[in-house]
Amino acid sequence: MDRNVNGTVAEGFEPVRDAFVRNFTELGERGAAVAVYRDGRKVADLWGGTRDVDGTEPWERDTVQVLHSATKGVAAAAALLLAERGVLDLDAPVAAYWPEFKAHGKERLTVRHVLAHRGGIPVVDRPLTPAEASDPDRTAATVAAQAPLWKPGTDHGYHPHTYGWILGELFRRVTDGRHIGEWIETEISRPLGGLDLWVGLPAHQAHRVGRAGRVQPPETPGALRTRPKRSVAEAYADPASTTSRAFAAMTPPPDDNDPAYRAAVHPSSNGIATADALARFYAALIGEVDGVRLWSPATTAAATRAQSEGPDRTLVVGTRFGLGHMLHGPASPLLGPASFGHPGRGGPLGLADPETGIAFAYVTNGFRKTVTSDPRAQALVRAVRTSLTATTAGSGA
Repeated sequence: MDRNVNGTVAEGFEPVRDAFVRNFTELGERGAAVAVYRDGRKVADLWGGTRDVDGTEPWERDTVQVLHSATKGVAAAAALLLAERGVLDLDAPVAAYWPEFKAHGKERLTVRHVLAHRGGIPVVDRPLTPAEASDPDRTAATVAAQAPLWKPGTDHGYHPHTYGWILGELFRRVTDGRHIGEWIETEISRPLGGLDLWVGLPAHQAHRVGRAGRVQPPETPGALRTRPKRSVAEAYADPASTTSRAFAAMTPPPDDNDPAYRAAVHPSSNGIATADALARFYAALIGEVDGVRLWSPATTAAATRAQSEGPDRTLVVGTRFGLGHMLHGPASPLLGPASFGHPGRGGPLGLADPETGIAFAYVTNGFRKTVTSDPRAQALVRAVRTSLTATTAGSGA
């Protein structure tokens, strides 16, 4: 094994190790980890590089990193657990739990619309600073007062920040004031043996977070270099576009290395975890992990049913969403047609595939200018597919 990489893989999953090593040698990886579970059993657990994107100290097994929007997959699972327990009705108006939210024509905007990015409020008229966005009273008042860009339920567009602000307030309303990070800790992390996964990092865990930063991908031959469609590039460059305004709902962009930002609760963007914890979480959504299963099979089936698909008003390209998770498609390739999960801007990815029993997670400290499909994560997903083909053939199945 490359001296830069530590950990183990089960027999047949060597392609995952090989792809992880190539990410360092060919794709400019600085520090990262990947974990894979199959039918509730860990089959790959690898980490390597440096814990800080610009440092020399090695990434350790317990190094954690910010997940960006891969956090949304955890928040979505928490909402579906509330629904499974009868606490939250997905087809009820948000205003049934939060009366102030009905302002400006949002009285029929449902919880399902929020999870499927169909609510029509990906932007806010006055962006919030990271400090303001860390105040749940402020975010709740802001989205409650916001008029939608389109009639809720009639179209979809990714809600980069407002998704979490709405879910965060819904949790406070239906759980007697508990914030979603606390709920995830007690109802998801603890039952699974104390996952190294938080939305709102505790102070005593702050020393474990590696320093993140932007990295430039290495140059590739022209024939292999991928370029965004012109319409996408134009949308991001136009400050008046829904794309630009949605991502600028928190302005300036938060600093991943700011202790105050890490400690705040941002259900859309600042989850912090090891790859193993994120993969173990997804494994427990589709089956038992050490005797614990988070969801019923019926909830898994509901989670994988498309609620939104087609041209995305925010991301411009075609996207597919279930109940809070992205589904497999060209804009966000996952393991296969049955997969659900969520990427994080710049690299991270967590997913589950009920058809194969696979749960997968990748975290990194080197973020790139990618939104839904990072080449390092995709290389690892392809390696999992290769491993499945080999192990299935080898078993005679």
